[in-house]
Amino acid sequence: MFLPTTLAEVKRLDWDTLDVILVTGDSYIDSPFIGAAVIGKVLLKAGYRVGVIAQPDTSGVADIGRLGEPRLFWGVTAGSIDSMVANTTSLKKPRKSDDYTPGGKNTRRPNRATIVYSNLIRRFSKQASGSTRPIVLGGIEASLRRVAHYDFWEDAVRRSVLFDAKADYILYGMAEKAVLEFAAALRDVQDVYDVRGMCYIAKEPREGYLELPAYEIVAKDKAAFINMFHTFYRNNDPVSAHGLYQKYADRFLVQNPPSFTETQAELDAIYALDFELRQHPYYEQQGKVKALETIGFSISTHRGCYGECNFCAISVHEGTTVRWRSPESILAEAERFTHHPDFKGYIHDLGGPTANMYGFECSRKLAKGICTTKRCVYPEVCPLMKINHQPQIDLLRKIRQIPGVKKVFVASGIRYDMLLCDHEHGDAYLREVVEQHVSGQMKVAPEHTEDSVLHYMGKPGSAALLEFKRRFDSLSHAAGKKQFLTYYLIAAHPGCSEADMQRVRTFASRKLHIHPEQVQVFTPTPSTYSSLMYYTELDPFTGRSLFVEKDAPRKEHQKEIVTDKAKTGNLYHKGHKGTQRSI
Repeated sequence: MFLPTTLAEVKRLDWDTLDVILVTGDSYIDSPFIGAAVIGKVLLKAGYRVGVIAQPDTSGVADIGRLGEPRLFWGVTAGSIDSMVANTTSLKKPRKSDDYTPGGKNTRRPNRATIVYSNLIRRFSKQASGSTRPIVLGGIEASLRRVAHYDFWEDAVRRSVLFDAKADYILYGMAEKAVLEFAAALRDVQDVYDVRGMCYIAKEPREGYLELPAYEIVAKDKAAFINMFHTFYRNNDPVSAHGLYQKYADRFLVQNPPSFTETQAELDAIYALDFELRQHPYYEQQGKVKALETIGFSISTHRGCYGECNFCAISVHEGTTVRWRSPESILAEAERFTHHPDFKGYIHDLGGPTANMYGFECSRKLAKGICTTKRCVYPEVCPLMKINHQPQIDLLRKIRQIPGVKKVFVASGIRYDMLLCDHEHGDAYLREVVEQHVSGQMKVAPEHTEDSVLHYMGKPGSAALLEFKRRFDSLSHAAGKKQFLTYYLIAAHPGCSEADMQRVRTFASRKLHIHPEQVQVFTPTPSTYSSLMYYTELDPFTGRSLFVEKDAPRKEHQKEIVTDKAKTGNLYHKGHKGTQRSI
């Protein structure tokens, strides 16, 4: 069932009031890929009455107040994407489209949506009852802005969003466990302040927690901000993390340790919930959402990523410990697809943040927490990480046998350095994907080709890319298939110069034999090491000065060095969809 979004639906359910109202910057898409839908369904399963208000009209309080006041709390999320990223490009130009908005026009999600929605709720509640139930922030925008953070759009260090939104709590990370514990505490009139995965504001620091440098210090002192970020980043593992606190004038932001990662049974239970895999009819009448074209019939096999690319926020939001669903759970979801009236036989993706991290983890990390002085797969794969692609091979073979499933695509990125390290099953996995799970092109994300820049990105060197390409091409040829790799690249990352992009162009031409078009200008998003580099113009691991391109036209020029069509001709691979060109 859909969660109700109108009073008429609430009455049809014979509910007199709602316990929780979730407000989201996305349209209401009932899918396990949409955070508000997952949190809502988890609460519903636990017996709470939950409603959803999607993309409320911000010109007044009528829309956000249409379901009344909840009995327990308001949950607020900007949606699946940070609202500033959703609304502006890497060059700070307005985006015209939004895949999570009916009709696709970017007209419904306000900038800093978490703050705007919180303000709307307080205005409505003040008019309606004079008091407001607790406002709880969640989703990626709040999660990555939960402590003092660099904001690219203001080019300054901003306060925790909890202060700017004047909300009561943040439930950070994936939050299913945290929200159930929090809701139960409110329901039973108990103290909520020990909930793991939660931030709150206090008058005093919490005993036994680590102190982060005060906001007033890190807002002005870049060295202090770097030290703050190191401490923040290293305390994201639920096994080893300490609680943190940070002073803001005469108050303190308190961050409890992260929620413990889900057991496999808990993860399976989440994905077994009754998702409609559609947009709610109330919003569907306003137009279709493009996001459903990809997430509608895709399957998430696992969560988390130990790749820890410096420009990626997954480590801070989902965590660096990979936890995976059972094969039975995944196969059951695929089988349910075959009974859905909109399913045409194609599963658009079977994967996670990185497709080939399914089914294995470092036993030391699981027992003792992450290593704070080294990473799992960079600069090389740790020998304690026993890479094993066999579980995913078995899964792919089983899912192909389900009646009604015509094709399963592996569209999530593949970490090719990991594949090359699996000497027992790596080639078999790649053969399986090449022969059965690719349609014309396969996406890979080297992000750059110059090892000096890849070092600052935390990505494997170009030698691994070339070896992966050799194997992919060989297997495609052996299978009698004309297939190609699509390369995602980043321009203007900290440490990258125009000369580096010239070398990317030469490398792509001479060694990859393509002219890439999938090139994006780096966007410094909150709470990543790359954003830290961008702001401070320092290597945070050595303290050395770092070249950072901050001039917008020159950023764009770095991209154009690689993508300029006028200088490279216009010869496309026959049958290719134009994501890159042969030369």
